[in-house]
Amino acid sequence: MKIAILADTLDNQNAGIHVYTKSLIKELLKRNDEHEYILVRQKKDNKLQHIKQIAIPNINLPIGFASFRLFFIIPYILRKHKVDAVFEPAHFGPFNLPKKIKRITFIHDLTPIILPEYHRWHSQVLQRIFLKRILKNTHLVFTNSKNTSKDLEQYYPFTKGKSKVLLLGKDSRFQPSQNKDLIHSFGIELPYFLSVGTIEPRKNLVRLLKAYTIFMNETSIPYNLVFAGGLGWKTENFKKELAIHPYREHIKILGYIKEEELPIVYSHASALIYPSLYEGFGLPILEALACGTDVICSNTSSLPEVAGAVAHYCNPESVDEIKEQMIKISQFSLTEQKINSQKNIEQAQLFSWEKHADSFINTIERLITD
Repeated sequence: MKIAILADTLDNQNAGIHVYTKSLIKELLKRNDEHEYILVRQKKDNKLQHIKQIAIPNINLPIGFASFRLFFIIPYILRKHKVDAVFEPAHFGPFNLPKKIKRITFIHDLTPIILPEYHRWHSQVLQRIFLKRILKNTHLVFTNSKNTSKDLEQYYPFTKGKSKVLLLGKDSRFQPSQNKDLIHSFGIELPYFLSVGTIEPRKNLVRLLKAYTIFMNETSIPYNLVFAGGLGWKTENFKKELAIHPYREHIKILGYIKEEELPIVYSHASALIYPSLYEGFGLPILEALACGTDVICSNTSSLPEVAGAVAHYCNPESVDEIKEQMIKISQFSLTEQKINSQKNIEQAQLFSWEKHADSFINTIERLITD
């Protein structure tokens, strides 16, 4: 079986879909099976020696080359290489494929449809124009949670019967770390709460800053607040709240940090705080739990599927509830922290990229042979 994977997200992202695509490919390369995998991307990666790569640069031309690439060049390449199936991790194309090539797409979330106010206008327009067409033309739709699958069938009922949930996994590097040197090098002082992810309105971080103000006013322990993630769009309110924050000297903005540094930053945090208004999965929650770290997160969308009974839930629209969970975490004894850490790790062990890849391949095999 010859499977093409459209891997542009490896070249131009640092966020969730990049992590997903990289993790899936890494797991597929571990397998000793008879299938051939072909990466179609913008540029080759010399580190990936054991997989075929086809580079099709996305040239910036005034004639809409990106669309021409999706509608004509990539379909031509796929036909030329006689692939059996093509997988699109970012659910956007390719188009104009012959029916004999099985098309598989992955829906990570439907936020541009469900919460359009939290997305750029061009993202909303593209999703509304193309997503329905893509879903109608695809043979199989993977989703990353039951909640995303439910949303998919609610907004696009015709997908019922051709979608399958594939829960995400976590990399083996996410485990408890005793290394504090990196924490000191970042200028972080213990104890601290942690936020991981792109800084954008959907992540609800302005409410987190407000909850942190009240928490600091009501407690005697000077906790710090650390943000690990790049600036996204519409960050004006976040920047404004940060600039006037009464505890600004206790807040650290790290930006994107290296993959190998994340487990250390998770491990020494008192808790990851993830008050997102909507998530398709919530990978940082799983990563934090795998490091034994407590999690404060929203009681909405997919997050309870990931965190199970071990998370400390809050209404993401309630500053007071976020603050109350911060106080609760800060009052845990050492014994309670150790018990929580073990339970968190056990919850994270329910998820693995190996299980994900097994189900991924088995489902595609059935699709092609049926």
